[in-house]
Amino acid sequence: MDVSVIICTHNPREDYLRRVLDSLKAQTLSQEEWEFLLVDNASKQPLAEIGNLPWHPHARTIREDELGLTPARLRGIREATADLMVFSDDDTLFDPTYFAEALRISKEWPMLGAWGGQPTPEFESLPPDWTRPYQAMLGLCRTERDCWSNNYDGKACPIGAGLCIRRSVANRYAANLQDGKRFGLGRTGQELLSGEDTDMVMSACDMSLGVGRFMSLKFVHLIPDRRLTLAYLLALREGMVFSHIILDSYRPKIFPRKPLLREVAGYLWRIVRGNSYERRFQLAAWRGERKARRLLAKSNRTTK
Repeated sequence: MDVSVIICTHNPREDYLRRVLDSLKAQTLSQEEWEFLLVDNASKQPLAEIGNLPWHPHARTIREDELGLTPARLRGIREATADLMVFSDDDTLFDPTYFAEALRISKEWPMLGAWGGQPTPEFESLPPDWTRPYQAMLGLCRTERDCWSNNYDGKACPIGAGLCIRRSVANRYAANLQDGKRFGLGRTGQELLSGEDTDMVMSACDMSLGVGRFMSLKFVHLIPDRRLTLAYLLALREGMVFSHIILDSYRPKIFPRKPLLREVAGYLWRIVRGNSYERRFQLAAWRGERKARRLLAKSNRTTK
């Protein structure tokens, strides 16, 4: 196989999963060149009962009973046979040329270790206007041109959906997790953590390889109504700040911080002058930071 496509899912919506599978069936890359691994991460209804995969000669449904995106992805890495892996979610519809383009880039850009594409959102219903400033947290970030970097760059760093990664980089990432402390950066059930994708991508830079995003790699990101509720977005903001601070303890300077006085002044300005939504999201960020600082302090005391 030239490409291993790995989709990790936990209790997926059947209508979404069916559309994801349809997008895989429509790929222009010959099925003899790629395998498909559907990793069932402790779903209540085993996907072997609903995931109909006989249309692909190299498809498997794999059960991973340890809950969490990290163990699901690690299982996918262990089971994959190709040197190029494409990770995705159960709400991502690939453009028909996605796998062919991913393979082309892997050959033409040997200096890159991880890369991704351009998401287009498909909302279940029209999102409320107040959500617009916060939709970027859902991975709805686009670039106007191809870009790459050999350091962390928000514009060049791909997201987890549609992530293309070389086997050597995936193995490096898996080896980094052996200390156990970084294992909790990924999502687990309803815990909306988000540092795992960045940690995985930056493993390429650890190996003196670059990361990038390409406009030719297109996919649709399905956004259900539940992900546009205030409760969900506040929990996501808290989880993202928590994850970034924990990740920064392992990878300093990935998320550069402003001078303390300027940062505090910015916080206070958003609390005092911001609207009710801005104040709530700022408080959620504070909760995530406080939780992370306490965890790091406890960890430091334990190691001493």
